[in-house]
Amino acid sequence: MTADWPILSMSIWLPILGGLAVLGSGDKAPGVTRWLALIVALLTLLVTLPLWIGFDTGTAQMQFVEQVEWVPAFDAWYRLGVDGISMPLIILTAFVSVLVIIAAWQVIQYKPHQYLAAFLIMEGVMIGVFSALDAMLFYVFWEAMLIPMFLVIGVWGGPNRVYATIKFFLYTFLGSVFMLVALVYMYFKSGSMDILAFHDLKLGLTEQILIFLAFLLAFAVKVPMWPVHTWLPDAHVEAPTGGSVILAAIMLKIGGYGFLRFSLPITPDASSELDWLLILLSLVAVVYIGFVALVQQDMKKLIAYSSIAHMGFVTLGFFIVFILLQKGGDGALLGLEGGMVQMVSHGFISAAMFLSVGVLYDRLHSRQITDYGGVVNTMPWFAAFMVFFAMANAGLPGTSGFVGEFMVILASFQANFWYAFLAATTLIIGAAYTLWMVKRVVFGDVASDGVAQLKDINGREALVLGVLAAAVLALGLWPAPLIDVMEATLHQLVNHIAVSKL
Repeated sequence: MTADWPILSMSIWLPILGGLAVLGSGDKAPGVTRWLALIVALLTLLVTLPLWIGFDTGTAQMQFVEQVEWVPAFDAWYRLGVDGISMPLIILTAFVSVLVIIAAWQVIQYKPHQYLAAFLIMEGVMIGVFSALDAMLFYVFWEAMLIPMFLVIGVWGGPNRVYATIKFFLYTFLGSVFMLVALVYMYFKSGSMDILAFHDLKLGLTEQILIFLAFLLAFAVKVPMWPVHTWLPDAHVEAPTGGSVILAAIMLKIGGYGFLRFSLPITPDASSELDWLLILLSLVAVVYIGFVALVQQDMKKLIAYSSIAHMGFVTLGFFIVFILLQKGGDGALLGLEGGMVQMVSHGFISAAMFLSVGVLYDRLHSRQITDYGGVVNTMPWFAAFMVFFAMANAGLPGTSGFVGEFMVILASFQANFWYAFLAATTLIIGAAYTLWMVKRVVFGDVASDGVAQLKDINGREALVLGVLAAAVLALGLWPAPLIDVMEATLHQLVNHIAVSKL
């Protein structure tokens, strides 16, 4: 379906151009700069809403397609489109970006125009990643993401920000170099940069395995999967609150999106041959990284490891598909849907958890669990929000954290009892590290004079946390609209994988 008006281009370039305008506004009138950034972010969210309203859930075809010839020598086009996989992630990006702008309102005093501009530009580039249907365009957006996040951590980060930024850049850049090699190879095979044309390439098993491994190096770092996850805790700890929110809520999802857009449809046979490896790495993330989170003393680092464990459910849901296809039934579709729901849910919950830690850090300038205790006595409204988000993070039924995990565990049970058993341990481990943190931070007697002097959340903070709480509840109680949007696309992907066996 071709777009009547360029919704996707507007979604990409409005925040980028708006970010440049914010950057040009300077730091002489920070109030005006903040309002300009918020208006741009809200307009971007409004522009993306027609994607949801006008989306046809009955087809798996790309919708709102735009294409203009870009680099004729390589048959590269400025080609955009969305389906049931990418559209929810675009809405999530625009939604979270608004909250990040609001959350930074009074917190960022050093060059706020540069800070806000970086997030707006990053928003446009991430929407570009999700909507690009040309491999060259995708790669340009993919690499462009690194620059604003590199600056956000490097300029507004903590004392070890230089180490964290260099590690973040090297891990993600080196992984994407292998992806570029794979994309160039497929260009020479197909004569086009069209990603959908790559899906129809007839590749031998050896070719598929090499391409799959190249993609794996790029996407596994982004998710991140064990053992290439070590950059994430360092980046989270050093990043400002907004950087952590975007990193966890959106950037990690780009790795999962890459598996669905590239690895599974382009290299289905290699994915089937190596599914045991991805399942193993996913289960290690769920179980081992959960235990690593349990011993953390820094709240941000604990939530960072929690993110790795929860993203393990995403990759587990994606790669048990091949076992379930051999057994028949609808388990394969359930696994993919569970992984997608988990990505969106984790976007809400991880954003809320990092914003909650940011509220405490803004007041006491510490993220150490031992520096808190009895916060409920001085910040009752904040405590209510933090306990709710902690419950969602632990997978409480009725919250979005339960839906995706339950779907993946159910699909895993159909594939292999032990996969389901190991995945289900997160219901214990996740509750252990999350509730242990909440117990030490929120409950008990007031632990120090600093905690005794804490002020409860203001209207701006309550608005941000309240909106996220509503989103977590809405998806937890009524996930059907999200599942309906993605079902046709994921059903087509399952069929494509099933008939593509060599």
